[in-house]
Amino acid sequence: MVLLKIKFTQQRRVHLAQGLWLLSWMAVLWGGVIFCLGVYLKTELLRRAEVMDNTEIHVVPNILMMVGLASICTNWVASRVCQDSMDPTRFPRWKVPLLAWFAVSAVLCCLLIAVVVLSYALQGSLEESLKVGLRNGIRFYKDTDVPGRCFQKETIDRLQMEFLCCGNDNFKDWFEVQWVSNRYLDFTSKDVKDRIRSNVDGRYLLDGVPFSCCNPTSPRPCLRYHLTDNNAHFSYDYQSEELNLYSRGCRQALTDYYMELMNSTGPGVVSVIFIQLSVLLSLRYLQTAVETAMVLEDPEGDSEGYLLEKGVKETIEDLKTNALTILKFGQVDPNAAEGSSEAADVEKEAKDAPPTPAS
Repeated sequence: MVLLKIKFTQQRRVHLAQGLWLLSWMAVLWGGVIFCLGVYLKTELLRRAEVMDNTEIHVVPNILMMVGLASICTNWVASRVCQDSMDPTRFPRWKVPLLAWFAVSAVLCCLLIAVVVLSYALQGSLEESLKVGLRNGIRFYKDTDVPGRCFQKETIDRLQMEFLCCGNDNFKDWFEVQWVSNRYLDFTSKDVKDRIRSNVDGRYLLDGVPFSCCNPTSPRPCLRYHLTDNNAHFSYDYQSEELNLYSRGCRQALTDYYMELMNSTGPGVVSVIFIQLSVLLSLRYLQTAVETAMVLEDPEGDSEGYLLEKGVKETIEDLKTNALTILKFGQVDPNAAEGSSEAADVEKEAKDAPPTPAS
């Protein structure tokens, strides 16, 4: 049973080869686009690595870069096959490499589908990674003199100003940590002493936020300290007034940014999947049509092209048999080894035996 058989004339084979050549180079260009998208996404993730707790999300750009490079190489090979398909002297050399090409091309399509799925499936992991990373970043904000953490303040300030956000979930996260370094506190001040004594852990906590939380579009001058004290500012109500701080947390802002970035690659990835499948199927038809014409010893005559020479079930069984044959090829048969050892012993005894006297 031949699956999806199509009859090809010489002219039709030529047109198929020409169209496939153009499609292959289109796939090469899209492979380059996918690689560039992977590099860009990887760069953006590395830029915010200090506020991420794990690197699971990096699997998406890693696959994109790997698939992009592999797509460039495989589709370049497909274009070369198209050029040689009309030459009976050159096409036979592709018979074995094409088997590997079909396997690689199928794997590429599966990996591209995996990228689309992972882009949505890893959203929870991304949010958790940002939640822990931002929490640690806010906690170490004051450690400007500690090796390995001295740039944490600059990172958080730039992040809050760039993404128009404040804190992890909101600006109140700053109330729960000491974000002012001890080197800038006057320990002779009564207010400082009272705040430190009132805290069980001996931390200097205050209802204030760093300057990077201020919204420059607010008409009111930035209020950063005593945010919960209505008497500290003129005409101010903490419960009802809209604060002149960014209301969105940085975790949500970064999650939205990265998910939008990954989702924007979706249409490009889906396009590459369709192009790669088109190249795969077209090249299979071209290969079988040309090989059939060569078997008939009439390269310019009519021939039939097909996807599978047998049914799906029979093809799978043949693939299993071929794989087992390849695996057994390098194994040594113990019975054969034992037999060859016995034969060697017999031959040695024959050589060592005294010659038989002539009659």
